[in-house]
Amino acid sequence: MPKFSDRIQNLPASPIRKLVPFADAAKARGTHVYHLNIGQPDIETPPRFFEAITEADVKVLAYSHSAGIKSLRDGIADYYTRLGHPISANDVLVTTGASEALNFVLTAVLNPGDEIIVPEPFYANYISFSMGNDGVVVPVTSTIEDDFALPDIEALEAKITPRTRAILICNPGNPTGVLYPKEALEKLQAICKKHDLFLIADEVYREFAYGGHTHHSTLGLVGLEENVIVIDSISKRFSACGARIGCIVSRNQEFMGLVLKMAQARLSPPTLGQLGAAAIYDMPPSYYEGVVAEYTKRRDILTAALGEIEGVVCPQVNGAFYAMVRLPVANADDFCQWMLEEFKHEGATVMMAPGSGFYATPGQGQNEVRIAYVLQQGELAAAMKCLKAGLEAYAKTH
Repeated sequence: MPKFSDRIQNLPASPIRKLVPFADAAKARGTHVYHLNIGQPDIETPPRFFEAITEADVKVLAYSHSAGIKSLRDGIADYYTRLGHPISANDVLVTTGASEALNFVLTAVLNPGDEIIVPEPFYANYISFSMGNDGVVVPVTSTIEDDFALPDIEALEAKITPRTRAILICNPGNPTGVLYPKEALEKLQAICKKHDLFLIADEVYREFAYGGHTHHSTLGLVGLEENVIVIDSISKRFSACGARIGCIVSRNQEFMGLVLKMAQARLSPPTLGQLGAAAIYDMPPSYYEGVVAEYTKRRDILTAALGEIEGVVCPQVNGAFYAMVRLPVANADDFCQWMLEEFKHEGATVMMAPGSGFYATPGQGQNEVRIAYVLQQGELAAAMKCLKAGLEAYAKTH
């Protein structure tokens, strides 16, 4: 049989999806599974998204411009301008989700063996796309005791080598729920300026900031315009994961010209998804306020319930809709699989994402899980009761 590449064989399995076969088997046995493993919002997609597609006068579903249809790029530019970051449509390239955006960016900035510094724990696909581009992820560990705040800037700078090309952050954070303050971004700004590095910011959860906290975009870092690359998406903001519409935003026109070559090679992003997305980028502030209010209630239910479970450590969560939680178990991978294979409480069990898959440093995250609080409030409360019962039962047998 012909051999496969070392690159594809060495890619890690997704911690978010690798337990799906066990969840499917549990469902087949009649067990209800509370899905806390994946960041799939259940908030309704704005109706005008679907209306725009239905009303479109399209007789042939053709390729769009490789950079994205102009009305969508204009809409995205206007959205950022309203946020206080004036850009033009030329600073926007539409992609097939934020995943393609990330892949394009890493292809553009990494040569084989080049390094990208990432605070860990981080979104697991950062490793996959870096390895797919023959790059090396250099982790800088943040800790649950510090609420996963940006690691000491000295520790981060110590990781810089002649092969370092960029620093990659997710703000607000997936999987941690951390929201970096302006001061942290300014420290990153100084390092990137000093060492001539790209600052790549995954800002897809921008609107999800709680408790009076404010999101600060890297696009606001004055003097770093040529270094900042933002990855964005409609998936979470508008609960439109299946539309597969993301974008790259950068004022560096040489960079944008280079990624356009990759966009041209893949022809175009989804045309129908773009038509829908173009209709929702001018949603009023009330839309975001309602969504944030709902997720704030869910966060409060989650953190309160976790705080009542002996041995569980939950950090402060100020953004996104995730929490990276420490459990009183030795091996969270084993516990998460056991919950699906052997446990149920009142006919249900809980599916979570084991924490080790969000780290690049061996041994880290062994007793942590990522919980996505994307369920309705009643279901989320029930899931927490189920988790508590599961931990108690697991402790008696392990």
